Amino acid sequence: MSRAATAAAPAVQGVRTDARFLVLGVYFGFVLTKSEAMSWYRVQEMFRFQSFHMYGLIGAAILVAMLGVWAIRRFGLRGVDGGPITFERKPPQWRRYAYGGVVFGVGWALAGACPGPLAVLIGAGVWPFTVVLAAALLGTYAYGVWEKRLPH
Repeated sequence: MSRAATAAAPAVQGVRTDARFLVLGVYFGFVLTKSEAMSWYRVQEMFRFQSFHMYGLIGAAILVAMLGVWAIRRFGLRGVDGGPITFERKPPQWRRYAYGGVVFGVGWALAGACPGPLAVLIGAGVWPFTVVLAAALLGTYAYGVWEKRLPH
């Protein structure tokens, strides 16, 4: 095998790995669309306590995550890079969780979408959500700039 072919092999592997995640992301987008998780009306119903639909979806997502963490720990599953997956236990920081939850919840209620479905909404052609995505990115940037001055 030539030296150029040997050097190109890891790049091809990286493209295959990225393609797997792209396929999974597209599938996840279809799941969000079909489950109506990206529906502004469903989000508003949830925040007005008019429907169990979104609470059921969120509960199902938590259950799947719990089963995934259990499987990772039980079977010693490894990451894409082959390294072990570890979980750090940290002491709860209730004040931080409360502030973050309030900011996240207010943004979610005002926008009608949490960050996950933003890409799905834009991909579905709901272009006004590009403004919400830009605001989310700006907020993330602002946090990075002011992180050291904020109470943690």
